[in-house]
Amino acid sequence: MHHLILSPKSLISSNVFPSLSPLPTSNPNPNIPSISCKTFRNTIVNCRGIEVSVLNNQSNSLSNVSIGSEKLSNVSVKDVDIATLGNLCVDVVLSVPQLPPKPLPERKAYMDALSSSPPDEQYWEAGGHCNTAIAAARLGLRCLAIGHVGSEIYGRFLLDVLHDEQISFVEMIDDLEAVRRATDAYQTLLCWVLVDPLHRHGFCSRADFSEDPAFGWINDLSRDVKSAIKQSKILVVNGYGFDELSPCFILSALKYAMEVGTSVFFDPGPKGKSLSTGTPEEQMAFSELLTTSDVVLLTSDEAESLTGIGNPILAGQELLKRGSRTKWVIIKMGSKGSMIITLSGTSCAPSYKVKIIDTVGCGDSFVAAAAFGFVHKMPTIHTLAIANAVGAATAMGCGAGRNVATFTKAMELIKAGVLNEDDQFWRDLLDERLEGQEFTLLSSKVVNKTDTELNSVPFEKIVPELMSKLELAMLLTNVLSSEQ
Repeated sequence: MHHLILSPKSLISSNVFPSLSPLPTSNPNPNIPSISCKTFRNTIVNCRGIEVSVLNNQSNSLSNVSIGSEKLSNVSVKDVDIATLGNLCVDVVLSVPQLPPKPLPERKAYMDALSSSPPDEQYWEAGGHCNTAIAAARLGLRCLAIGHVGSEIYGRFLLDVLHDEQISFVEMIDDLEAVRRATDAYQTLLCWVLVDPLHRHGFCSRADFSEDPAFGWINDLSRDVKSAIKQSKILVVNGYGFDELSPCFILSALKYAMEVGTSVFFDPGPKGKSLSTGTPEEQMAFSELLTTSDVVLLTSDEAESLTGIGNPILAGQELLKRGSRTKWVIIKMGSKGSMIITLSGTSCAPSYKVKIIDTVGCGDSFVAAAAFGFVHKMPTIHTLAIANAVGAATAMGCGAGRNVATFTKAMELIKAGVLNEDDQFWRDLLDERLEGQEFTLLSSKVVNKTDTELNSVPFEKIVPELMSKLELAMLLTNVLSSEQ
């Protein structure tokens, strides 16, 4: 059974995801049957205290649920804090004698050989947007993942992980039987993470061997997906979503989110560079996401690549100018820290001093914590303090998925308050900033009140507020969970 987090208030008389409108009859992939909505699979239920049975007339071990009398529709109350769009995959992490060859035909044969005999489950991990969802759920946010997984062993594994982390899942495909026999087009996405004896990494997935998105044949937003977006406060989109979803589908999700008042977070990641020079459809969708998302998250290198401006504050201000709805531009700067640029000013926070083991999943964890601050309407400097802590806590572990930051580890970093401060770095950035902007810096040092260049906020001053907000969110989560 799949699960969707809903609050008791959302139980109203009607259908959660009512009947669907048919998808277009044309199909770009002749091997996959056209999807109709005659058969209806909903992947919803059990939300921290409430179990809602949903209509399903298919025989499927992953989605068998009973028909219930309680129904939901047109959810006006946003009961879900954060929904992720696509990019659900299973990472298979293996040690190999040598990394896969670069020529595509040989690389494809290499991957096929790996796929022919599934490795033991101890080498599997939830990947992609699962990192963001898991980190967010561990902060007490109510989360759901919108995406597609198959009915094979990897799909079952991924759904089990999401369920165990109290993350709901909404299937994007209405008629799974129609595509069940369509070979790998239906199957869960796998990413083979390969490590050679020199600890170099190589990556393989079937997305490497096709110019088209893996699930590009999913054309329209289903009623399930629309309802999931509508009841969520934030929809998170990242650049890797373009590997599996068409630009048209992603644009439809963006526009619907704006229509129903759902804020959009966009983190293009390394894909941003190729999307900005990709197909006309990719360029258009990428441009729309950059200019109409409520929050845009970039590394300093990515911000410079998009704007041609080296100073991250100025680059962020340029992106704000280009945006029509952008409230925050968040720049991640690794060991230096991070910043949030708004129309009224810039907030900066140094990173925490930690022993870095693995940076995989740090950016995704940071996004989850930034969403926490946004949902709870926290000051930007508080949001950065939490986001840096969650990102650092993930870096202290090995790998992503279930290895991302725990609530306890993030709290320990905040309580310790050991910041990696470099005042000169921030002052150099400040020297190039635009006039008339407020500049706030988080610091654990004694504040120099005669310094008019910046507004220093003592870290110890905000710690009680951070702890209180995080503990309250977790308390409410535990209370709701205990009512199940």
